[in-house]
Amino acid sequence: MMAPCRRNRAVNAAQLLSRRRRGVTDAGSLIRLNTRILRNILLQDNRDFIKVWSKTSKSTIMYENGKIYFENYRNCYSCLHSEPQVLYKLPKRSKLEKFEDALLCQSPLDKSLASPSDHKPSLLTLTANNWLYRLSAETGKELQRVYLSSNHKFRYLGWEVSQETFYVKSVQNKETPLERQAGVLAVSHSNKSVKLYSFEHIVQRYMTEKLMLGEHSSLLGGKKVGEAPFGIPVNIKITDCLPVLFEVSCTNNGVQIGGYPWHYIYTPPQKNHKGTHRICSLKDNIMATNGIQNMSCNSLENDSIFFHPDDSGRIIHVGPTTINVLKILDELNSSLPSKVVKDFSMMTLRNINPTSQVTVTSSGRTVKRRFQQLDDDPDQETFRVVEYEDELDLLAVVLTNGEEGEGRAHIRLHDNQSGQLQRRIDLHEPWDETYRHELFFDKDTIVHIEQKNANFCCHVYKLKANRK
Repeated sequence: MMAPCRRNRAVNAAQLLSRRRRGVTDAGSLIRLNTRILRNILLQDNRDFIKVWSKTSKSTIMYENGKIYFENYRNCYSCLHSEPQVLYKLPKRSKLEKFEDALLCQSPLDKSLASPSDHKPSLLTLTANNWLYRLSAETGKELQRVYLSSNHKFRYLGWEVSQETFYVKSVQNKETPLERQAGVLAVSHSNKSVKLYSFEHIVQRYMTEKLMLGEHSSLLGGKKVGEAPFGIPVNIKITDCLPVLFEVSCTNNGVQIGGYPWHYIYTPPQKNHKGTHRICSLKDNIMATNGIQNMSCNSLENDSIFFHPDDSGRIIHVGPTTINVLKILDELNSSLPSKVVKDFSMMTLRNINPTSQVTVTSSGRTVKRRFQQLDDDPDQETFRVVEYEDELDLLAVVLTNGEEGEGRAHIRLHDNQSGQLQRRIDLHEPWDETYRHELFFDKDTIVHIEQKNANFCCHVYKLKANRK
């Protein structure tokens, strides 16, 4: 006897709330119900994203997990309310004690930690004089401090998601995509090659002493690890050549690894390959069928390509007029190469008639344009930013259009699985594409951070019922 077919039908918010009231068997199902309710509400015609708050600053503004940071992470605002509210403001710090980088982290729920405060979110901050602080993400109170080194200047913090660890860097380049891969150390070389090494192999073979913060170390002559002025000693000494896991020559050290099964994306360093992206299997370095992706853009800004931040293994390729979401097909135990196919595309809504290269003046004189119009011309609708909201499974795509003489932007929300357009959101402030912009879509909140000359500005939109 066959089980009855399970119909995939739409369920409205009232039905979902009724299910939740009757009881849910596990926390995962409850979260999924809640996010489905929020997504249904967000896409209703009687709801709009309304601009509720703006604030300017002379220093960089950062957004992370519902919090906005000003003044080099000293001032923190929470976005959980109807408009941002101050969580805490820390005292001014000297130039030597200035926070240079920060990282928001949370403890895993399946582990018991020494102190109850350790289970709450923390903000790790790196100072100009090599101190690492752990602050309460809710109050800014100092929970822990560690002195790193008097011999090396550390500048950046990074997060290793898969292994739930963070790292501190002293090099100039803040981050490369490969540093987020589990157990891999990526090294860029001046000959435009990138080499990957096993970090686990390095630790197991070349570690001279295992260190614990606050405990005595023979490498420090019996002094405690993490205390000034000694800090944390170097406890790995490489004495021979390391085995290379992977090597590729590419433009701007830009190689990305992802997908399922593992693939990598790169652009060869030769000039004739500029603007093309190659997708190859990591297992055997064989390029996938349809593995050369080229937007053939005539634009000031380069197109971008990256692995989708969801767990689908897909690829997002963003150009000025088209966004392609690609997927990799690979048959198990097959000798044939993998294949790249288009999952769906998103297009701008432009005038299909191209701008004429020849115009006639009022006096009858024929004038021929000297330059062809660019694909990312500010007078045309152009893709600028793609943001993924994982809990709502929506893609937020920012488009600009300067037809009215002033750069304007709006957001299109697309279903992440089908690419179908769900709704449009207008941004109130002008968008000047010559300056740097960041956009964050976080459930019922949209945050737009822009740089204007030497100043920065933050705009916050919240989901509200419209009054039409």
